[in-house]
Amino acid sequence: MKSFLLHVRKSFEQVNQKLADIHFFRKVGITYQVLWNLLLVALIVGFLLVLLAGGTAAGYFASLVHDEQSYSEEELRTHVGSLTETSEIYLANDVYLGKIRSDVERDIVTLDDIADEVKWAIVATEDEHFYEHEGIVPKALLRATMQEIANSSVQTGGSTLTQQLIKQQVLSNEVSFDRKATEIMLAMRLEHFMSKDEILEAYLNVVPFGRNASGRNVEGIQAASMGIFGVAASELNLAQSAYLAGMPQSPFGYTPFTGDADLKDEDGLRPGFNRFRTVLNRMYESGYIDQEQRDEALDYDLAADFIEYAPDPMARHPRLTSEILQRATEVLLTIEKESFEGWDQLSASAQSLEEEEMRGIVQNRIENGGYKITTTIDEELYSVMNDAASNSDYYFGPNNGNGDSEEVGAVLIDNRTGAILSFVGGREENLDNQLNYTTRLRSPGSTIKPILPFAGALEAGVTQPGLVIPDTPTNRRVDGEPIDNWDLSHDGNITLRESLKRSRNVPAVKAWWHVPEELKQQLIESSGVTSMSTVESAAIGGGGATVEQIVSAYSAFANDGKRPEAYMIEKIETYDGEIVYEHEKKDFDYISPQSNYLLVDMMRDVVNTSGGTASRVPGLLNFSADWAGKTGTSNENIDSWFVASNPYVSLGVWNGYTGSKQSPLLERYNGMGTGERTQNIWANIANAAYSVKPSLMTAEGTRFQRPSGLTERRVCGLTGGSSNAICDEEDLVTTDLYNNNLLSRIDGLSPFQSELKSTVQKQLDELRKQERDERREDNDDEDSDDEEDEENDRADEEEDDENEDSDDEDTDEVTTDEDDDSNDDDEE
Repeated sequence: MKSFLLHVRKSFEQVNQKLADIHFFRKVGITYQVLWNLLLVALIVGFLLVLLAGGTAAGYFASLVHDEQSYSEEELRTHVGSLTETSEIYLANDVYLGKIRSDVERDIVTLDDIADEVKWAIVATEDEHFYEHEGIVPKALLRATMQEIANSSVQTGGSTLTQQLIKQQVLSNEVSFDRKATEIMLAMRLEHFMSKDEILEAYLNVVPFGRNASGRNVEGIQAASMGIFGVAASELNLAQSAYLAGMPQSPFGYTPFTGDADLKDEDGLRPGFNRFRTVLNRMYESGYIDQEQRDEALDYDLAADFIEYAPDPMARHPRLTSEILQRATEVLLTIEKESFEGWDQLSASAQSLEEEEMRGIVQNRIENGGYKITTTIDEELYSVMNDAASNSDYYFGPNNGNGDSEEVGAVLIDNRTGAILSFVGGREENLDNQLNYTTRLRSPGSTIKPILPFAGALEAGVTQPGLVIPDTPTNRRVDGEPIDNWDLSHDGNITLRESLKRSRNVPAVKAWWHVPEELKQQLIESSGVTSMSTVESAAIGGGGATVEQIVSAYSAFANDGKRPEAYMIEKIETYDGEIVYEHEKKDFDYISPQSNYLLVDMMRDVVNTSGGTASRVPGLLNFSADWAGKTGTSNENIDSWFVASNPYVSLGVWNGYTGSKQSPLLERYNGMGTGERTQNIWANIANAAYSVKPSLMTAEGTRFQRPSGLTERRVCGLTGGSSNAICDEEDLVTTDLYNNNLLSRIDGLSPFQSELKSTVQKQLDELRKQERDERREDNDDEDSDDEEDEENDRADEEEDDENEDSDDEDTDEVTTDEDDDSNDDDEE
């Protein structure tokens, strides 16, 4: 300070000498000493005023940040690095579907994956002293402060990239001196904790860039470059880099796209292009590019690089996207529950509250956690199957009286893994109709017969395919009402095989009666139709099941009675590759391999033999395979089904009316019955799947393999024993497959054959008695005929004797005596 004053004094003396040489100042009675004293006083007063202002400012600054949170290095790094990133959906075989719709779209990249031109443009435009300052630029701050105080119409801004990063990631957008003071303090601290490259990388991942071609808000250079130009941030050229670098100052003013995903008109694009030119000039002035590069970039046709409308997955496949998000949410929610200590000890209401909170957290993570969600859905299958359903209008009936349309639900499952390869959630897929009809509970009708009553009866050992369960008038046990078949008639004594083939209700209910309760419950759980119950009506579809559940249950028929759990979410991982969830195959023990194959063999007849309820299906297909299937119709024709399996896949189709009030399907439409229309829809979808995945739909020619433990035997279906007249008369002597464990017991097998055997025995006894009576009558007739012949012979002899007596009387007398003697002998 002392040297400074001496320098000032010397300078003042030199000036004073020059003034003294001037005649005017010599006349003025102001001496050098007076002038010096006045100047000295002014300097002192000015210095004190500066100290006072600085102290006041410092005190004010201290008061502004006094109550603000003090951040450690770890906390600051955490805040700056806590970036939300848009999650992505991938289909099978790593096919990219798109980004999940969220408030902001962002992709995180490293600085090495960003073109140098972008870094130069951002620094030259937003913070030219970035590599020199310590978080703030005092001159710029003072300028911005004076503009604020003066309420200037021109605001040049004074924030460095570091300050902008702090505002974006740590503080709010509130405009106040408090926030600005905190921003300055934290920016200076951040500069001590992070390198310039780390700060620049973080900034380029958080800064907003307006909208992309989908009309969605984007933040971060990678999302902006992909969403506006369709190239990665590492591949941006100079012109593209300069255009994007100009956008953070006014993201929505400079963005080329509207909120409706339309490209702005010429007037709307002009501000962005003007800003682009400004950025190039600043890059040139800062020495990042030369004049030739600048001029070349100025001549570049940027508008030609703007990508066309790029709909997100929700816009292209709303039903598929919604289903994936729902299932991903449930997967992560399950993980959260499992990691919640003491979850099982919570009350039901407490669990409900906790689950609601967890769900919100999980949904936010799925939208903004940067997850890569991989699914089992095959893109080609999904596309062609949904197209096939949309193009099957001829087989759907008209809207009902309420204006509700007939809908469809279809699921294709890989029998070997349980993977849901594709589904059809409805006839049309759009944002207004995202309901997935494959996951809604409907009455399964007769498709449940192989799953519950017949599987149970075979597994319990109460019947076999070639044995009879009478289809005769029978009443329900629960209320005494009659059990009706679909045609309101009865077929009498028919085998289990014929019963399934013709889809008769009475034998199914009777079979279910004799399945033990414990086995019933086990079948429901292991088959996956968990909304069904063990009640009597469950045997013929009473209750509810989804298309996915029914098809999943049928997948067990291709796995020797083991059902692989159906699933759609293959894996969920973070953007840096950490696996959050990965599906593990889970098999359920459903029924034995022997019972399973007997069911499969019976279900083949439904499709492949005359009289089967789906015998028309093979003629509708463009290919052949070893199909085993079952039709189904619920009460009053409300739901119609067809489900079938080959050794590789299972495909099921449901159709029915939508709406809160269930309406019956038309019994006849376009010359076809309800079941026929459903089977045509199934065939259309199957043919479409075959067109892109023939090996799946044909199972490469393989057939269901018969396990050991089964034997063919020719028996009377009524009794389970050898042939007899009654069986022959009813044509019930058949050759069929039997479980080896039951071979010694099928003769009179309880309950059906034992009862039928008793009845047959009575019929046989009556038949034998009738035969004996008939033979006795025949014998009596023969005896009477013999007596008449003897009498006739005797009369002839007497006549001959008389003739002889008339010829010779002496002889007669002698003969007479002799005859009398002989008569005496006879009497004696």
